[in-house]
Amino acid sequence: MGLFKKKPVVIEYDRENKKPVIKSSICNGEQIAGFKDIHTGKIEEVMLIKSPADLDKFKAMYGIKEEITKEY
Repeated sequence: MGLFKKKPVVIEYDRENKKPVIKSSICNGEQIAGFKDIHTGKIEEVMLIKSPADLDKFKAMYGIKEEITKEY
């Protein structure tokens, strides 16, 4: 039974200076979700994306509702 479920914890990130991105490898298709600094272009890697469920988990962790762009 689901009487005592934990509420999902939403981790905050700097929405003014960073945007969520997926860094994708051209060679092997490996995908890494993270945040790109708008000013410097540096990407902070957060987690490896192996399946659509991993991407959904990343979005839920940070409260992201919009579509995430891919960068190669």
